[in-house]
Amino acid sequence: MRPRRQRAPGRGVAGQDHRYTPRIASDDEPLVAEARSGDTRALEALLRRHQDRLFAVCRRLTGSDADAADALQNALIAVVRGLPRFDGRSSFATWSYRIAVNASLDELRSRARRPEPGALADDGPSVADRSDGVAARLDVDAALLRLAPEFRAAVVLRDVCELDYAEIAEVLDVPPGTVRSRIARGRAALVSLLGGRPEPVGAP
Repeated sequence: MRPRRQRAPGRGVAGQDHRYTPRIASDDEPLVAEARSGDTRALEALLRRHQDRLFAVCRRLTGSDADAADALQNALIAVVRGLPRFDGRSSFATWSYRIAVNASLDELRSRARRPEPGALADDGPSVADRSDGVAARLDVDAALLRLAPEFRAAVVLRDVCELDYAEIAEVLDVPPGTVRSRIARGRAALVSLLGGRPEPVGAP
């Protein structure tokens, strides 16, 4: 009998493996129930479990560590405040992703209203001095920011969070067909913006 082929791991725009796989933890439900009953230790454990995943979404959507940190803080506050109303019809992970996406888009709108700062001296290394990996990631970050927010969110949820189409549809509150269209158009736009050379959109 021939051995079964192993299924390839999740791949991003360039087909490169992601550095983490943010799958939904199977034991979220007990923690959610304990947190909703007022157990602060369970709440802290739940937030710690999902914090890195939510930051990855915020970072890719906002394109800035500082803005991502602000969006994450607002998202975690919204999670804590909304937990008593969480009805469990979706998984906690899907629900919290939706909150993180909305917090990131709110942060982008807030950033657009802020006055542009003056030119700052660049005391960091030039692009030529960076490693190829870092430079490529910066290219992807810049290209993502040029996508329309609805395309950016769909691509990030698929290629960074590795959610399936049904989960993304639930997070974005759109039909699965719309999700497929946004991902396809977003990926095509990324390839064009990157000069025809696709790069991975995996977590930073």
